[in-house]
Amino acid sequence: MNQTTVAAAQRERVMREDDFLVSKTDLKGRITYGNRIFIEYSGYSETELLGTQHNIVRHPDMPRGVFKFLWDTLEARQECFAYVKNRSKDGSFYWVFANVTPSFTAAGVLDGYFSVRRKPRASGIAAVSGLYRQMLQAEQEAGPKNACAASIALLQQALAQLGVSYEAFILSI
Repeated sequence: MNQTTVAAAQRERVMREDDFLVSKTDLKGRITYGNRIFIEYSGYSETELLGTQHNIVRHPDMPRGVFKFLWDTLEARQECFAYVKNRSKDGSFYWVFANVTPSFTAAGVLDGYFSVRRKPRASGIAAVSGLYRQMLQAEQEAGPKNACAASIALLQQALAQLGVSYEAFILSI
């Protein structure tokens, strides 16, 4: 499927308390499964989603460094939690609290990734929004080649100032 650029709109869609967005990807991040709630919020049909890179729902307000951190964590065979701002097909946005885990075959071979997202806490969105803006600024100032490194360095500096690990920070907000 050819991805087209969707303009980001200012209209927010707020998840319902009982919503769980579930998706599974292969090792390259291509969607192999999405539940009906994920399909609903994405605004894409199941046919449009399957086989497409999961970043089809990536909002431009999300720093690249967050996803670099996420992928590095997953490649280390660890789960990762994150507050993520996603973009729907119509350009509206929705925040999620994501838990992404590596998926293994019965023989212990990594075969993809499994993500469950739920309604985030307002305090969490407030806590990461400013940090994400700073990370985006650092990425823009560093330029494309060094964007992720600059963004992650800023994240690590913020965590060091707070005296917490990334996971402790995310789970506490």
